[in-house]
Amino acid sequence: MATALSHSAPQGGIPSAEGKRVAIVTAQWNRHITAALRDGAVATLLAAGAKADDIDTYDVPGAVELTFAASQLIEASMYDAVIVFGCVIRGDTPHFDYVCQSVTQGVTALNADCDTPVIFGVLTVENEQQALDRAGGCLGNKGSEAAEAAVCMIHFADTVKNL
Repeated sequence: MATALSHSAPQGGIPSAEGKRVAIVTAQWNRHITAALRDGAVATLLAAGAKADDIDTYDVPGAVELTFAASQLIEASMYDAVIVFGCVIRGDTPHFDYVCQSVTQGVTALNADCDTPVIFGVLTVENEQQALDRAGGCLGNKGSEAAEAAVCMIHFADTVKNL
């Protein structure tokens, strides 16, 4: 008979990020939005106990480049998690669909194939206002939520390694 183990976060919040290394990769396209996501993530990681020296930030041109950057950072074996931030706003051409599909499939493949969690922090929105609402506006900061997910996934991976 299997023993039931609790692998959830401590009561009252996310697990501690103390001693954990996190890389954040930010697409520069729609920088005013992606920088707000990054800043929200950094603030959340610091509040969870990470030290500033344990959070490294990197910039790439756009959302499609996020997968390559995350892959390179995983191969460096320096981080407990990688968070990627981008913002793709629908336009009049199918470019939106191609970019969203590319980055989604890329991050999914990394999560399936690698031991380091990659957190998807790419906003895919209809217009700029929707993005602003999610980057510190009336709907909160999805960057902060991505950082919480990163800490929880680090905790999950650590738990599984110690079974």
